[in-house]
Amino acid sequence: MADVGMRGARAYIGSFTAAGGQGITMAAVAPGSGALTVLSHLDDVPDPAYLALSPDGDTLYAVSETAEGAVAAYRVTGDTPEPLGPAVPVDAGGPVHLSLFAGHVLTANYGSGSVTAVPVRADGTLASAPSAVLRHTGSGPHTPRQQSPHAHQVLPEPGGRWAVSVDLGTDSVRVCTLTDGTLDVHRETALRPGSGPRHLAFHPHGRYAYVLNELTPTVTVCHWDADDGTLKPLVEVPVLPGAPAGDAYPSGIVASPDGRFVWTATRGEDVLSTFAVEGEELRLIGTVTCAGHWPRAITEAGGILYVANERSGDVSWFALDPDRGLPRYEGSIEVPAASCVVVGPDTGRA
Repeated sequence: MADVGMRGARAYIGSFTAAGGQGITMAAVAPGSGALTVLSHLDDVPDPAYLALSPDGDTLYAVSETAEGAVAAYRVTGDTPEPLGPAVPVDAGGPVHLSLFAGHVLTANYGSGSVTAVPVRADGTLASAPSAVLRHTGSGPHTPRQQSPHAHQVLPEPGGRWAVSVDLGTDSVRVCTLTDGTLDVHRETALRPGSGPRHLAFHPHGRYAYVLNELTPTVTVCHWDADDGTLKPLVEVPVLPGAPAGDAYPSGIVASPDGRFVWTATRGEDVLSTFAVEGEELRLIGTVTCAGHWPRAITEAGGILYVANERSGDVSWFALDPDRGLPRYEGSIEVPAASCVVVGPDTGRA
């Protein structure tokens, strides 16, 4: 995570080219304020719905959310992302999320209900084909959203031993292993039927996981046992202070680096919710407007919360109150059909 209060950083923004987006946008991050200034755009792959950075910040990876599905790699040591070879098919449809785990890029494929592993070479480039595709099975009670599996996120747990996939279609979270390029399910945890889990954030201390549910505007707090690779649901907490006035589809969740707060974004209501972490409980402190429409994803970096507002076509940033965690709107830039934001160090000038 980049510390925007201490040094320069770069932000990388994905957007849906099919809806008028410009692909991948690179922006400079102002030290202290976190304000964004656009540097460049690159639209070599369609619909880069989600992005992830290598640990050293030199390489960016993007999923192409298309019917065929692909993942691409870029060198980002300059002011414009440099493609590192052609996009690699993920042998699945509609990848919507990706992360790096055990020498591979993992993609969560919403359309196919699966997780794909693509090997990463020592220089950060991608192998020409996946090493494994793990297909989910099951369904849920919500019609038509849960007639089949829909993997929505895959990420490593804090200890780096397990990968965790969140499936909206099956109301479950799968804890997986990756050995010799092969993905296997270690354990599957069922959540409340019809909840529609979308994304998960781990508490930085590794004891808890917070599962954001899309089909009901709630967060399920779970106990995480890294030794056994087990997830145990504890309590489900609303993300809104009352009944939604209309559509309410939670989208993104992030925990503060110090573990004191959790933030969520909810589309339709177009709000950001702030929670205080109180042991096994989350207490809703308050909500603020996302300063746009349809907040698809959020990320935190150095005390700044960034929000990708898909339908209003902008990325907004908010200063975070160090005592109460509440976001305060500071500014925004235009990014048509914005899908996500990730922040990393300015490796080109560090």
